[in-house]
Amino acid sequence: MHPLLDDDLARLPELLDETRAYAVRLLEGLDDRPVAQVPVRHRPEPLPVEGTGLREAMKAFAERWEAGLAASAGPRYLGFVTGGATPASLAGDWLTGTLDQNPTSGIDSTGPDLERETVAWLRELFGLPGEHEGTLVSGATMSNFTGLAVGRQWLGERAGISVADQGLAALGPVTVLSGSPHSSIGKAVSMLGLGRSALRRVEVLPGREAVDTARLEQALEELQGRPAIVVANAGTVNTVDFDDLRAIVALRERYPFWLHVDAAFGAFAALSPEHAHLLDGLGEADSICVDLHKWLNVPYDSAVQFTRRRDLQIATFANSAAYLGPLSDDPDFVHLTPENSRRLRAIPAWFTLAAYGREGHAEIVRRDIALAGLLGERVAAMPGYRLLAPVRLNVVCFTLAREPERIGELVTAIIESGEAFLTPTVYDGVPALRAAFSNWRTTEADVERVAGVLARLAP
Repeated sequence: MHPLLDDDLARLPELLDETRAYAVRLLEGLDDRPVAQVPVRHRPEPLPVEGTGLREAMKAFAERWEAGLAASAGPRYLGFVTGGATPASLAGDWLTGTLDQNPTSGIDSTGPDLERETVAWLRELFGLPGEHEGTLVSGATMSNFTGLAVGRQWLGERAGISVADQGLAALGPVTVLSGSPHSSIGKAVSMLGLGRSALRRVEVLPGREAVDTARLEQALEELQGRPAIVVANAGTVNTVDFDDLRAIVALRERYPFWLHVDAAFGAFAALSPEHAHLLDGLGEADSICVDLHKWLNVPYDSAVQFTRRRDLQIATFANSAAYLGPLSDDPDFVHLTPENSRRLRAIPAWFTLAAYGREGHAEIVRRDIALAGLLGERVAAMPGYRLLAPVRLNVVCFTLAREPERIGELVTAIIESGEAFLTPTVYDGVPALRAAFSNWRTTEADVERVAGVLARLAP
């Protein structure tokens, strides 16, 4: 064994204690740490030849890299839709690395059963019927990709072919319809060989991001019976708008289409009694995307995909190798997603669900919704800003009352303040800012600090 490896192994308990202490210092310093900062490019150093051992590597990391990293686990990181890591999920994540399991095959451990239990808990959390079976993937992009891949196989089934076996040439042109598709949908159809031109945007309701179901029906009618894929939204990224899922489901009585629902963070509306109705019809979707490193507050990377057609999923992703054993009726995960190898992502999710239960996570969701509403009220009261949409759930979308084209300058100024991080967007052609609440740590005091920054920086 390499002498440094041998030495680190001999001192591993001591070194892990030092790592734990370092991690605790980072967590305790989140409130004082700049939430984000304008990145400064680092000149890469050459690869070490002999190395220095863990203790010296940790010192080098602290000196060269720590200060430039965002406090994205903290309560005022409101950019993108970013959760933190609950104490239980963080513990689960450490154990994930410690145990170093690859759960895609079930011939050597109970890891796959742990994931199946976790998926069952998530299905119950979102109120989905038992026919929806799921698998953990890296994020919403891969969840959408997997769901649409199964939908592509369904299109082939309708045409009497197997796309997995015969390829896209046998299927011919495909139409994917959506009102306000997330950017990952375009990426998914590109990776699936359908082509970005297959994605057709359907008109949305006036002043909304929700699809106009009458226009959607018209688009389906124009296909003259040719099957399609419909991507519905349960929570758009800019304004958390929801398509009328029940009305879309009803269209399947007259038109053939695979219904994929992108519910990356909107699925958590199921935990708020005032908003759960927005998901009416979700359980009747053919495939569903939900991100877990958003509102479940588990560390990156983690998401889940659900589908009612496990048979088509197996046909799409089945992996044939003698060392994997035969494909059974209860398939290993290697046959269900693009990944042959991955970490046991289920452990952090299992830990946080076991530790805090449905009610603990419902409290996080309800609190974040209330805090988004509070920031919306503060922004609406400031003459320098205007809301671009009502605060429907957990995102505040707003712009400068004058010269919205200067939003980029405002983003930089907020970052330089060190107090908060918000991401820019464009909504209905207007440059804007988004403040997305999904962190378990965020409190009313954090909202007031963010509002204070916005007030100071208002034109």
